Amino acid sequence: MADIGVEAAAARGKLVSSRVSEHGAGWHCQEIGSFQALRPSKNSFTWLHPKTLWRSRNEILAGLFGDPSAEVRRRWVASLRENGADPDFRMTRQTGPEYSFIVIGDTGEGDASQYAVVPGLLKTGATTDFAVIASDVIYPTGAASDYCDKFFRPFKDYDAPIYAIPGNHDWYDGLGGFMRVFCGAKPLKVEREGFKLSPAGLRGLLWKKPEAIDEAALAEAWKLRGKPTQEARQPAPYWVLDLGELVLVGIDTGITGSLDREQGEWLRHVSSADARPKVLITGKPIYVRNDYKPCPIEGGGTVDEIVRDPAHNYVAAIGGDVHNYQRFPVNVDGRVIQYLVSGGGGAFMHATHTIPRVDKVHEDDFRCYPLRGDSLSFYSLLYSRKLRMKWLYLTPEEAVALMSRRIGNEPVRDTPPVRITARMKWAARFLGGWPMPFHLPVGRFFHRWISELTDWDTPPFFKSFLHVSVSPGELRIRCFAATGCLAQELEPPVEDEVIIPLA
Repeated sequence: MADIGVEAAAARGKLVSSRVSEHGAGWHCQEIGSFQALRPSKNSFTWLHPKTLWRSRNEILAGLFGDPSAEVRRRWVASLRENGADPDFRMTRQTGPEYSFIVIGDTGEGDASQYAVVPGLLKTGATTDFAVIASDVIYPTGAASDYCDKFFRPFKDYDAPIYAIPGNHDWYDGLGGFMRVFCGAKPLKVEREGFKLSPAGLRGLLWKKPEAIDEAALAEAWKLRGKPTQEARQPAPYWVLDLGELVLVGIDTGITGSLDREQGEWLRHVSSADARPKVLITGKPIYVRNDYKPCPIEGGGTVDEIVRDPAHNYVAAIGGDVHNYQRFPVNVDGRVIQYLVSGGGGAFMHATHTIPRVDKVHEDDFRCYPLRGDSLSFYSLLYSRKLRMKWLYLTPEEAVALMSRRIGNEPVRDTPPVRITARMKWAARFLGGWPMPFHLPVGRFFHRWISELTDWDTPPFFKSFLHVSVSPGELRIRCFAATGCLAQELEPPVEDEVIIPLA
C-alpha cells in the first residue's frame, strides 16, 4: 500500500514549489528553519581558506600526473575479497511489494547548507527503508575525522541504513575514511617507493597522504547512529543492492570519472546476469549541463554503453558531483532512460543559469532545480553584496525574464511583464547567464571556479534530495527541495516528479 503521508505531502509540495511562486523558492523567507538548532557549530565551511584548497590538491595532481585511484581501488577490492566479501559485492534487502528510499548527493560540508536539508529529509523520509548517498560523503578530503559532524550527526535521527558510493573528494584521503565507515575495512598498508623522475614520481611528492584514523573518536561518533535499525555494512565501494522487483547498482568513478578494468568487468557481469529493471547510482552524472559524459572504462567501452544495452534493462542513472538537480529523459532506440543529477544534498550550489538551451533532449522536457532564473537572481544578489556593486542585483522577476529570453522558453511560474534593460543584460553577462561579446567562455569558468568561491550560509540554499518509491510495475522519483526557510521545512516543495514503468 502506498505511503499515504508521503503521497499527501507530495501533493501539497507541488503547490508550494519554486515552479509556482517566489515564496516557494524561498525568496520571501520570513523565518529561518529549525535546522540551526541541529548544527554543532555556527562556523562556516569555506572553500576560500588556503588550508582547504591545499588539502584538496589531489584532484589537480590527478589531472596533471595521472589518477592513481584505479590501483588503490584494486588493493581495497583485493583486501575485501580476501576477507570473504560476496563475489558480486551483492547486498539483499527484504522488501514488500511497495517500498521507498532516499537518494541524496554531495552532502558533507557540515555547515548550514548541509543541515538545512535534514528536517525535510527526516519528515519526507520517515517511512523510507534506506538511503543512498551518491558521491562526496565528506568534504574537503573524505577524512575519517570529519565523519562525526558531517555524516553521523546530521543523519543521527534517520532511522534506517545509509549506503554510499564515493565521490572524488572521498578519494582525496585514499578512500580510507569511506572504507572504514561504510565497509568496516582497516587501512591499507603503506607502499613506499623511491622517487622516480616520472609523472607518478612527481605526483607522489605532492600527493596528500591518507590521514591516520582516531579509532576512539570514530567509535564515539558511531554511537550517534548506533541503533540496530541504522546498521549498514556494504561489501565494497561499488555494489549491487537487490530489492526484489528492482536492482540498484552503485559504481565508484574515482577522482577523474572513470572505471578501472576490474570494476568495468564486474559492471558488465552484474548487468547482464539479471534481467530485472535497474537503476545506476554513479559518482559522476552521464548527462549534465547539456554535456554527455559516458564514463570511460579502462581497456575500452563506457558505462553508458552498458546502461543503454536493452538486455541490461536500466531505467535510470542517477549521478552526484554537480551540486544541483537536473533530469534528462533520453530516448534510446524507442525507450526512455531517465538520466538525473542529484548533487544538491548539502554542498554549495552550482549555478544552473549557465546551462544553455539543451539539445540532448527537448528543452521543454528538461528539468533543473534551482530554476535558471532563481540561480541567476541569487548569484546577482551574492556578488552585488560581495563586490558592493548594486547594479549587479537582479530581482527574481528580472532574472526569470532574462533567462526566458536567453533560453527561448516560457517561464514556468507566472511573472508580471518585465522590460529588459541594458543594465540587466550586462549584469547577466557578468554572471554568465547572458552571451558575452565574442563568445567569452564564461559558462565553463563560472561553473568550475566561481561557484566554489561563493559558498554561503543564509537561505535560500536551493538544496534537494530524491524520494524514490517502488510499487508493482512502477518506479516514482520525486525531487524535494530544502531552502532553509521554516515554511519549506514544514511543507517540503516537490520540484519534479517522474514515473517510470517497470513492466
